[in-house]
Amino acid sequence: MKKYIYITIILTAALLASSCTADFLEDKRDLTGVNEDVFKDPVLAQAYVDYVYGLFLPANNGTGFMATQTASDNGSYSTIFAQTSDELAGETDFNKEWPLISNINNHANKYFGQRMGTNISNNTWTRLRQINMFLTEVEKYGLADDVKNPLKGQLYFWRAWQYFELMRLYGGVPIVLEAQNPAVGNNEENSIPRSTSSETIAQINADIDQAIALLPGRWDGANWGRITSGAAAALRGRVMLTWASPQFNPNDDASRWQLAYDANVEAKKLLEQNGFGLFKEGNLANGDAWGRMWFKEVDNAEAVIVFGFNNVAKGGNFTKNSGWEQAIRPREINGAGSVSPTRQIVESFPMRDGKAIDDNTSAYSYDPNKFYKNRDPRFYKSFAYNGAIWPYGANPNFKVWTYAWKKDSNASTAYTSTETKGANASGIYICKSSNIAASNNINNFEESGTDFMEMRFAEVLLNLAESAIGIGRLSEGLQGIVSIRERAGLENNDGSYGLGNVAGSRDQLFKAVLNERKIEFAYEGKRFYDLRRWMLFDDATGMNTRLGIPVLNGTRRTGYTIKVKTSNGEYFGAGDPLLLANGSAPVADRNTTSYPAGITTYEQYLDYLYDNHFVVSVKDDLDRTNASPRWTFKWYPEYYYFGIHQTILDASPYLEQTKGWNSLNGVGNFDPLL
Repeated sequence: MKKYIYITIILTAALLASSCTADFLEDKRDLTGVNEDVFKDPVLAQAYVDYVYGLFLPANNGTGFMATQTASDNGSYSTIFAQTSDELAGETDFNKEWPLISNINNHANKYFGQRMGTNISNNTWTRLRQINMFLTEVEKYGLADDVKNPLKGQLYFWRAWQYFELMRLYGGVPIVLEAQNPAVGNNEENSIPRSTSSETIAQINADIDQAIALLPGRWDGANWGRITSGAAAALRGRVMLTWASPQFNPNDDASRWQLAYDANVEAKKLLEQNGFGLFKEGNLANGDAWGRMWFKEVDNAEAVIVFGFNNVAKGGNFTKNSGWEQAIRPREINGAGSVSPTRQIVESFPMRDGKAIDDNTSAYSYDPNKFYKNRDPRFYKSFAYNGAIWPYGANPNFKVWTYAWKKDSNASTAYTSTETKGANASGIYICKSSNIAASNNINNFEESGTDFMEMRFAEVLLNLAESAIGIGRLSEGLQGIVSIRERAGLENNDGSYGLGNVAGSRDQLFKAVLNERKIEFAYEGKRFYDLRRWMLFDDATGMNTRLGIPVLNGTRRTGYTIKVKTSNGEYFGAGDPLLLANGSAPVADRNTTSYPAGITTYEQYLDYLYDNHFVVSVKDDLDRTNASPRWTFKWYPEYYYFGIHQTILDASPYLEQTKGWNSLNGVGNFDPLL
């Protein structure tokens, strides 16, 4: 797999290191200087822009599918926001109880940034300074327009991106459009107060306008993965949908929804004009095509904004591997087994006909002991459960086994897992975007080149659907959700792929589109932001009640425990009950080719094992178990608009603190709703 942007970065860096441009690298260490050669030479100018890409894109071997940069002040990625949702368990600074909500604590999210220094580092204001410097300086030195304009367009996009990331966390932030000089210290020139949220949105849109005007609708193959005009328009769609959502639009202002609708109509039109659309491959059934979309390289119609990786051998100068494959694979085959999906997300996936698992109008009865039966085709492309076949390069028939048993009946005896190298925490694995040809022979799946699509065309359609619902175009909104379900391969028994009973209500359709996003984008870094922009953590605004969506506050994220039984009850014994030893298995042979009467396929045999020898129950130790009272998820309303940490206010006393947050300077009075 070849990823062009990253190879361009490395080749250009090598060129710089071997040429007479040492000053360029020196300027990267000393932010007080500017090397004009950078803005005269097309190769150096391209290197500069590629360098900025690198500041925003996930690090080598990062689990970028659900990791975010926006919970850190130094450019590092983490899964903290995924854990501050129903996707992953674990205690974070944003889901635990605090004695006091205070901006001296870590729950005052530090992404607002470090104070800019004279040495380069990957933080918010340094990234903006690098962008602003280029946009200002490149106009001074006569670089040809056909070279200069697409470079500027990419950086206008990244400036809009950076300001949106800040805005959706804090509301309004300081608008800095020229490169500040960090050497001058704390003076009036660098003392820029927070703009209102409305002003910040206006600046984001101004930058997006510039990006759309200067960028092509498509890049050639060698530049695939660079930002296009359609990607910039799609970012506007995401921005305006956030601006229209209850977090920033508590009074449900219809004009906000109209702006979001118009932005997403423009994005869809521009992308489709340039060959983008839902990924559908050849004659594959839609469900199979959905599972394969991550492995289409150049000209992937689904990939609106894509972060590229390669499978070059670890340790070399050209390496840009994706860590996703290694993170999700079981330890039994030398993966890390470090991503444990929750039962809450697994149960969100509907049945084959699109009906929820608790909907008695479904053509399929949900059996919690055979939770994998008759589910949405995306279920099987997202999760690998006990007994599922999950191929990899060396074993196209590898089966995942996650059951456990006791060696004796003593109440104090711990359960033994069939996973001898260590069990996954939740008893079920994520297999989404997993390459069935991946190899564990070299570096244990670590040399993966799987791309991460930060924005898929499916998101553009669901952004448009939600916006349409917002302005009362309910049929259009429903059709947008239907198009996603149709591509996924769901059955259409009611004319709406399982949504026939929600077509008449705006709130029901809002719930439907949020649920669809929960399924379609599971573990793609969207869930936390959806919960937050709709204020669905705690029902403080009544939104959960209004939409009929459960709150997270007071809950625990859980998984699956699968124990083995015999006809006489629970199995106890020294050996693995389903694994052949000395010519026989204690209970049943999981690898048998001689099936019981009436069974002819492995799928039928797996059902037989679940019916006769597996007992599925809730695993409730994913979240902390050593707290009294028992640990439960705790969200504070202050997190809907984060406060600025005191370390920033100490260095920047001219900044106003967010309403609802106290600081050493007094009570916050900055209103993020203005």
